[in-house]
Amino acid sequence: MRRSNPDPAIEAKRRGPVPQDADPAIEALVNDIIGQVADKWTMLILEALEEHGTLRFTQLGKAVGRISQKMLTQTVRQMERDGLVRRTVHPVIPPRVDYALTPLGRSLGAAFCGVWIWAETHHAEIERSRRAFAAAADAADLPAGPGPS
Repeated sequence: MRRSNPDPAIEAKRRGPVPQDADPAIEALVNDIIGQVADKWTMLILEALEEHGTLRFTQLGKAVGRISQKMLTQTVRQMERDGLVRRTVHPVIPPRVDYALTPLGRSLGAAFCGVWIWAETHHAEIERSRRAFAAAADAADLPAGPGPS
């Protein structure tokens, strides 16, 4: 996931003018996709498959780490439904199922690469802000966690 070569099509759109009248169907699709990919498991699965290539289910779970079998199953099924992951069932005994990124999945990883780079670049600053916030909350006897939305 730590790529430095952004997708040229994505960069052209990002640098282009902001559309004044967004198509409601496109807006709904974008919101749905962001809701899915903002999920940490989706991003971690994308990263694992990007880094390791094709993986079996148990290998994928180990590469992601600390994910339940149920959550891994739900997430890869959703990613398969959206065309991000290709699931290949091999007709052997015992059954063998492999997972790999599709070109669409790889392009999503490239699109979110900037988020990873931003987090790497600014993690120390964010940690300082969190510590300062927690100290101020302690001083004011307030909860340090996220407030109401």
